[in-house]
Amino acid sequence: MSRYLITGATTAVGEALIRELLQHDDTERVLAVGAEEVRARSVEIDGRVRYLRLDLTRERNIRRLMFGAAREERVEVIVDMASHRGLRSGRRARALNVLETRHILRLAEEHPTLRRFVYRSYGEVYDRSGLLPSVIDETHPLDLRPRAPQWVRDRIEADLSVCQRMGMSDLTIAILRCAECLAPGTGSQLYDYLRSQVCFRPLGYDPVINLISVEDLGRALALAARSDARGIFTVPGATTLPLSEVVRRHGRRGVPVPGPLMMPLYGARRAVLRTDFDYRINRGRLHMGGVLDGRRAAEILGYEPEVTVTFGVD
Repeated sequence: MSRYLITGATTAVGEALIRELLQHDDTERVLAVGAEEVRARSVEIDGRVRYLRLDLTRERNIRRLMFGAAREERVEVIVDMASHRGLRSGRRARALNVLETRHILRLAEEHPTLRRFVYRSYGEVYDRSGLLPSVIDETHPLDLRPRAPQWVRDRIEADLSVCQRMGMSDLTIAILRCAECLAPGTGSQLYDYLRSQVCFRPLGYDPVINLISVEDLGRALALAARSDARGIFTVPGATTLPLSEVVRRHGRRGVPVPGPLMMPLYGARRAVLRTDFDYRINRGRLHMGGVLDGRRAAEILGYEPEVTVTFGVD
């Protein structure tokens, strides 16, 4: 019997991960944690899933989880996916995006039954520029711009906080830097970009975009959770298209505009419509693109992307 703790469990990716874990073996059990009231069709699939609604921005709640429910359930593996899906900034956002991961990992190293920690990271942590390869593997430079938005900085800090413990912890630790998951409720910047009927892109650029489906992302995380493999894995999706084709397939109109206009256009959109897409976060991807190299994930985890992304669903 394997027992898993999943944070961020009420997201579409969390639900897909739980289904993958429970389909693998009838004896597996899941302790699912989220910030929302659980939906009937959601994570409580059967008696093998226990759901806790918990605010993980508070360290005392994390300690209560780890040495309360996680100890009672004799949890062996943590899959940490908790982060703000919206474009939040400030101390509370950092508490969930970064400090939650640091606290859970520190307490996991003191836990009597835990043996493995899997962190869901993001392909967006990688730098994109004309001086770097367009095929991105685990050694690719990170986006360490001094003035990068907090959304980027938080994800890199959390990722590097987990990297820091590799080789120093008794836990086996894996980080999955995943392609963007184009689906509602996942915090996808590109999904918010495509909600406009007209999608602007920089004139003279049509970057290649790699996208992962909810199903493939859930399966990749489940494979990592059941494995003992250590280290960093880039996790691509099955859909690789030019940005113009992504826009067309989603039923939107693409309009090229001079690059200097992108920032004010999307800044005004955010201010007026209260949307999440931020051009500062996506500038590199909207100019240079990039595709994650999944060879290490295929060789060690047995992951190959299979399910293409569904377009045109709002």
